[in-house]
Amino acid sequence: MTNPELAIPVREPEQTGSDDTILPFAVKALDLRGRIVRLGAAVDTILTGHDYPTPVAKLLGEAIVLTVMLGSALKFEGRFILQTKSDGPVRMLVVDFASPGTVRACASFDAERVAAAIAANAAEPGKLLGHGHLAMTIDQGPDMSRYQGLVPLEGGDLEQAAHEYFSRSEQIPTRVRLAVAEEFRAGAGGPRRHWRAGGILAQFLPTSIERSRQADLDPGDAPPGTTVHVLPEDDAWVEGRSLIATVDDIELLDPALSSERLAYRLFHERGVRVFRAAPVQAQCSCSRTSVENMLRSFSQIDRDDMVENGRITVTCEFCNSTYVFQPDEITAQNSTAS
Repeated sequence: MTNPELAIPVREPEQTGSDDTILPFAVKALDLRGRIVRLGAAVDTILTGHDYPTPVAKLLGEAIVLTVMLGSALKFEGRFILQTKSDGPVRMLVVDFASPGTVRACASFDAERVAAAIAANAAEPGKLLGHGHLAMTIDQGPDMSRYQGLVPLEGGDLEQAAHEYFSRSEQIPTRVRLAVAEEFRAGAGGPRRHWRAGGILAQFLPTSIERSRQADLDPGDAPPGTTVHVLPEDDAWVEGRSLIATVDDIELLDPALSSERLAYRLFHERGVRVFRAAPVQAQCSCSRTSVENMLRSFSQIDRDDMVENGRITVTCEFCNSTYVFQPDEITAQNSTAS
């Protein structure tokens, strides 16, 4: 029986809407599966809401694309959280993806060091991140244990960190391409900056475990003095990752090139199949009620210390929404609740 959600292009597909979507695909002949992410309004909403310096915004945009690609693989209602912590000018990136398709993100950085890096033409992603670690956390809810994987950041970019994570933690041969760019559009008040982002992820998933192992062996993992028996790389994976390497940034960002067309362009000779695209949107989980509950968790003494100019003000780091409370309002509700 034919799967109605599956399309098998025999010719280049018609252009379809591509923004803010996640398109799964499969190339059976190469034992390849992956996803293409195209972000327009979703990434623009997050990045323009913070007005970060351009290199910081681009780095956070890459983290958003990577998180959406990985988080969309969840088969349950949960969250996928990507977080970096490092000694570079950008101290921390946090991206929170909630299935089936909402994302929020923020960055913490040293403004003076970022400005100095820009002035010195040294604002590449790896230099902005520096050394530290990248954590990927899967949260299945309050009744389930969290799963977390760590990978070191050693002066490389997020693509390199993702490859290292899948090679060592998941042992799945994986290749990732990320792209972020700004464009300026005419508006009533003059040109306005807009952000676009895109990415593609491909994984080698053969039915034979041995084939998977031989696809991404790292002789450096062997103990010193050990004679390593190196198997030839699997031809299917060599071809698959080589095709991913040909993807240009403009192909991931161009609104005139849909995800379906990109998949066809890359893999049509091998017979690519695409599944139904899933939507993604920028959406923060904060609310006045959740902030109230957070404030109630503090003691009366701690809440008194939060009072400035006769009120308690809380700003969400993800979306910049500000919530203002009168001190007696929290106290009265807390007393009522107890």
